Amino acid sequence: MKIKMEDIARMANVSKSAVSLALSGKPGISEETRAKILRIVKESGYLPRSMVKADKVYGISNTLRFVACTNSGIVLEQYYKRPFFMELIHDIEEQCRLRGYSLFFSSIDGDNLEEAVQALETEHESNGLILLGTNLTASQVELIARRRPNLVVLDTCHETLAVHFIVMNNVMGAYQAGRHLLGLGHRRIGYVESNSRMYNFDSRKRGFLQAMEEEGVTVSEAHQFSVSPTVVTSQEEFKRQVAGLKGDLPTALFCECDYIAISVIKSLAELGIRVPDDISVIGFDNIQESTVISPELTTIHVEKGKIAELAVSKLLSMIEHGDTIKTKSLIDTQLIVRNSCRPVGRES
Repeated sequence: MKIKMEDIARMANVSKSAVSLALSGKPGISEETRAKILRIVKESGYLPRSMVKADKVYGISNTLRFVACTNSGIVLEQYYKRPFFMELIHDIEEQCRLRGYSLFFSSIDGDNLEEAVQALETEHESNGLILLGTNLTASQVELIARRRPNLVVLDTCHETLAVHFIVMNNVMGAYQAGRHLLGLGHRRIGYVESNSRMYNFDSRKRGFLQAMEEEGVTVSEAHQFSVSPTVVTSQEEFKRQVAGLKGDLPTALFCECDYIAISVIKSLAELGIRVPDDISVIGFDNIQESTVISPELTTIHVEKGKIAELAVSKLLSMIEHGDTIKTKSLIDTQLIVRNSCRPVGRES
């Protein structure tokens, strides 16, 4: 006979809501009642993994940990409020829930990486670690891998390390963006890069330049700009550089991420330069804000859901099956055409 929550409640002489609180680990019932319910759950074999905090029932830690290393460049202290990371974390949490695991979120200072990770595990041990490696060096990742063999690293890749890495196909995405602008007839194309460098941005630059080289197009030094990747307001230095061109403007700009693209659109508007009528703009990441800005942003879509699914699957393969083979995974991108680009010479 299949045991239901109503049966557990009846055997413990409590309400269904009390059973739910006990299974979820939430407050609202006494510890004595919680212990009684969990004892009955364990003895009866009723254990819906999507609902139960397994460490409360079996004394094991059915948890994964997501860790981001913050700095002053890309991954800021409140990184989880950034659209890209917020969407990625949501997808990872959902994948954990579907597999009956809890997910802890932590941010640590990159200056004391090894000690900080150890302190987190001392505080509450987890089965495995998903590391946001956006701005981490190979030596930093290696330090963590020595302490935490059940490790998956996202958003960067160091090919020489025996560690699972999962990253979007940055080269492909920027190549797609470049080919799109070329297909619209643009040849005077500018490049707006992040003033904080990392694996993703360097890879995007390679992909974009590959597209240009295939058509014999050179990006003029005057049309190369460097801006902050973490603000969406207008940026004075970029405005000053564009104003200094005195009409010698590129017809299109590729921006290394959507935050930069949104900032660029706002900066150009303050200079009286219209997008896409005067300059086409294309971004990368397809964050939710790309549909809020006017005009809506043409960009490169990153499969955050697939990255999350693969990260959790690889981690659980190590945890539950002892898999020791490490992989480097590239997740392909997709061009999303909206309203911030137009063919050269076409009037609005």
